[in-house]
Amino acid sequence: MAADSTPAAAAFFDLDRTLMEGSSAFQFGRAAYRAGLLSRRQLIADGWANLMFRLRGASDKASHELRNRISHDLAGTRVRDLERLGVDVLAGVLPRIYPQVLSRAYDHQDAGCRVYIVTAASQELANTLAHVLALDGAIGSSFSEVVDGVYTGKPTGLFIYGQEKAVAIERLAESEGLDLSASYAYSDSASDLPMLRLVGHPVVVNPDSTLAKTARAERWEVLRFDRLGRRLKAGVGLIGAAVAGGAGSAALAARARRRRGLIGKLR
Repeated sequence: MAADSTPAAAAFFDLDRTLMEGSSAFQFGRAAYRAGLLSRRQLIADGWANLMFRLRGASDKASHELRNRISHDLAGTRVRDLERLGVDVLAGVLPRIYPQVLSRAYDHQDAGCRVYIVTAASQELANTLAHVLALDGAIGSSFSEVVDGVYTGKPTGLFIYGQEKAVAIERLAESEGLDLSASYAYSDSASDLPMLRLVGHPVVVNPDSTLAKTARAERWEVLRFDRLGRRLKAGVGLIGAAVAGGAGSAALAARARRRRGLIGKLR
């Protein structure tokens, strides 16, 4: 019998204020500061730059400036040192995961969809979080060229924000044989309209005013909630298994699946 060649559907989840409450960039900056990779001055400046970027929107100039700032901050940092921040960053991120949205992600997986985090955060952070949550993969930003295991500070790759987020999804769909017309996308922000319009089933989560207006006009599904569950606080203790890899990673994936049954109790 010939193998089934039907393209797979997927579900794409924005991270900040969609899959999690608040900003992953804040959690990363705090972890980097504690590890001595950022000065207090850099931490404050980067936090302000991220806030202004969110408030003013993703113009080409603003995206270029933010990316250059991040790339400059990374110059001279070893890749391994950044990767080692994963435990500290996730300790701040996991308690802020919306259990309602994570439940949607697991529902999609159980229905045969592949589930991806798609975020302007670094590819390293996106990969680690997707692994811990037992999702299928992630698309994140590449901020700096790497030479001999050290970031040079020279910008490279895509900054996964706005239109570039849609471009990255299209590339993934082509390489993985995904059917975007049968796929889903979740976001809170009008900056993700290119991603939302790329799929057959856009869903908005606690939308900003511009996205809420668009969702009403387009008759898109809207999810609203403000309650964070406590279940994933226990997940912080599981990070070590994810970092260890091997049997620990397999066990984590199995436990993540079992956690799904607890999500409904948090609603």
